[in-house]
Amino acid sequence: MSEHPARVDGIDIVEVTDGFVVYHPDRDRVHFFNPTAAVVLELCDGTRSEEEIVDEVRRAWDLAEAPEDEVAKCLAQLRQEALVR
Repeated sequence: MSEHPARVDGIDIVEVTDGFVVYHPDRDRVHFFNPTAAVVLELCDGTRSEEEIVDEVRRAWDLAEAPEDEVAKCLAQLRQEALVR
């Protein structure tokens, strides 16, 4: 992991009680994010490496071990849905 993921332009993000609702107008798709996925998406601002995102998630939930696999899967899904580049 070494890229600096960044959200794509033009998506609409609405914060709700239990995460985010994200609308991608170019694909006409609505996504519902749990709190962890919402944090990962927020951290995808192009300034952090994937390793830094993993560490931020670990610290946010005070985890003993870094959630590398989980964050990698989340980022892969975000990329697959064209929400992150």
